[in-house]
Amino acid sequence: QVQLVESGGGLVQAGGSLRLSCAASGRSFRNNAMGWFRQAPGKEREFVAAINWSGGSTDYADSVKGRFTISRDNAKNTLYLQMNSLKPEDTAVYICAARLIVRGVVSLKPAEYDYWGQGTQVTVSS
Repeated sequence: QVQLVESGGGLVQAGGSLRLSCAASGRSFRNNAMGWFRQAPGKEREFVAAINWSGGSTDYADSVKGRFTISRDNAKNTLYLQMNSLKPEDTAVYICAARLIVRGVVSLKPAEYDYWGQGTQVTVSS
């Protein structure tokens, strides 16, 4: 069973930091692009960050550029999102996703991702 499991979410004050992890199991994603999305109550799922298969190419939503860093450890089959200078507007469920196309480029489109985790809650207080 292919599974993506996020961890590292929690409650943090504005200006604080969190590091999210996404552990993949059931198959290796070392040759696949991955990404992070987030969804707040009553809002559409939105793109946060993406990374290509090797980690050499990344993309970020304008709202998180300069604050968030996406990375991966293919040996551990794990994706990360380092979140710094958190703002209350960052509050959401953060969801890990993976593309199946081999060595695909980064994508901002949810429809181009094939596997999704259940998400981890990030709450930023003001």
